[in-house]
Amino acid sequence: MMKKAGHRLAFFIASPRVLPNHPAMQRIDLLPEPDLPKGADLLAEGRDLAAVWQTGPSAFLTHYATPSELDYKRDAMAQGRVMQHAQIGYRDPAKSIRAYHDIWAACDAQGTRLDRYGLCLDWSMALPRAIRAKAQRGTGMILPRVEDFIAIANAAPVAAHFGDFVLGFPAALENTQAALTAGATAIGNLGQYFTFRVPGHDDDIEATKATVIALGLIAAQTIPVLIHSNIDDGFAAQFTDLANALGMILVERDIAALIGAPIGHAFGHHFSDPLARLAFQHALVLEGASPGTMIYGNTTSYRGAPSQNWAALSAYLMVDALGQRLHPSGHAINPVPVTENQRIPEIDEIIEAQLFAGRLIELSDTWQPLIDPVTVASLSQTLRQGAQTFRQNLWHGLTEAGIDTKDAFECLLSLRRMGGRRIEAAYGAGILNPRAMGGRTPVVPATILSEIAHLAKAALGPNPPRIENLNILVATSDVHEHGKMLIDEMLNQIGATAIDGGTSTDPDKIIQLTLAHTPDAIAISTYNGVALSYYQALRHGLAKHGLTTPILIGGRLNQIPEGSNSSLPQDVGDQLADEGALVCRDAADLLPILQQIAGRKAAAAKSAP
Repeated sequence: MMKKAGHRLAFFIASPRVLPNHPAMQRIDLLPEPDLPKGADLLAEGRDLAAVWQTGPSAFLTHYATPSELDYKRDAMAQGRVMQHAQIGYRDPAKSIRAYHDIWAACDAQGTRLDRYGLCLDWSMALPRAIRAKAQRGTGMILPRVEDFIAIANAAPVAAHFGDFVLGFPAALENTQAALTAGATAIGNLGQYFTFRVPGHDDDIEATKATVIALGLIAAQTIPVLIHSNIDDGFAAQFTDLANALGMILVERDIAALIGAPIGHAFGHHFSDPLARLAFQHALVLEGASPGTMIYGNTTSYRGAPSQNWAALSAYLMVDALGQRLHPSGHAINPVPVTENQRIPEIDEIIEAQLFAGRLIELSDTWQPLIDPVTVASLSQTLRQGAQTFRQNLWHGLTEAGIDTKDAFECLLSLRRMGGRRIEAAYGAGILNPRAMGGRTPVVPATILSEIAHLAKAALGPNPPRIENLNILVATSDVHEHGKMLIDEMLNQIGATAIDGGTSTDPDKIIQLTLAHTPDAIAISTYNGVALSYYQALRHGLAKHGLTTPILIGGRLNQIPEGSNSSLPQDVGDQLADEGALVCRDAADLLPILQQIAGRKAAAAKSAP
């Protein structure tokens, strides 16, 4: 990326083609129900609701005298101004409101403009109010009433972006109504629709209906409201090829065109390579996929202490600032606090990160001559070619399968039911390769693949032993899949067998899989503040069947105590260990535990008659 740096990458460029229909992609497999709703009817239902539900006033729209965030973004692009984004959302509503105001005020006092907030709703907010109280709670913000949406979104003149657990879930319509009333003009997260699920709630038809009605309501607003989609929360987290990730953005834009509403995309969690990060953003501009919402922080690079994470923050933030200067796309850049990999950041830590970003944006101007535009443009073009191949293949495949590609409901539900892995294997841009993780040689490999391999090797150490007699069932308690990918890779490197337990897998499903496959152990990666309750439900369910299968659990071992209004979850690692869990606080803890399990298995086999 830097001029004269000699940075060379090898990419596999596939010529555009249309693949034959994949045998697994047939209508009867994807949409077997005989009487599915029609997308046009659902969109019309949403449009009718616009007579009652319209975008309300907000402190942001009033302060900047702008009709919508979309218009605001276009003005910033024209001015060459780099925008800033922050994520907030504490369990305690009062603390969230205080954060909304205080972060903006502290930045404003230092001459740093904070343009938008991503408001982190709790995953229980994905369920309708009538049943929400009985749902398992995570660590995010809970807003029971429309008035609560209004209160937080108007605590300061910052654009409110309700980006998580709104679109894509059973409560999509009522949450969209509340967000609009609060003056929000960016609502998401469509990416979550494809990959997220709420534990215990598997009715994808209900979730799709609510989402399409909500999209109809968004499209019928008198001012433009952006549909937000974070591809890193969607299929991009599962794709092995960045060209397919860009292609999915193009496909989602096609669906948004059916709906009649603007869409803005976010990316960034899994983009560690600076050249790929910059070229991807450039490709979005060339494809007309702007303004976008935000470029999220590369949080997978946060692996050390806060003092070490400042280096990772600087690395990705400089690239993002330069991207907006060189090829404005309307994305706000997101300085993630350096404590993010350890716990939920406090208000002062968010302020510190935003002030850091403001100063770095100023300094980035002098770095522009160091960028090699030819290298960036070349990779950008490769991404675009692959993306168009993916887009063409996918729409052709859906048509051949008998899916009505002019019906938003059928398109969304079909894609969700296919899943990212099947989509990439069947319609990806790369050349077929059964030995590749995604079933194809990537056009532009996703950096997460090399990162996972590196982390696995580091965790296992030099010359790890071969443990080929172990079968481990691997799953996640929520949608965060990287922990599972790391365990799978570690098992692969030592010769053990990983049984796929899926992501966002309920304890009952794990129990069924355990009964079916009789694994030697179960490995659970957890993240969203449910470690203890998840383990207890799983252990209790196994015991009912007389099973004592060892349970390894790692990831973010925390939980907010039930009945607590505190926003900060408590570490429950010691309690998990006391209750019998095999706790893995680090990936390196996995190997000695597996060796013990393998030793016991071998001893039992020797003593058997």
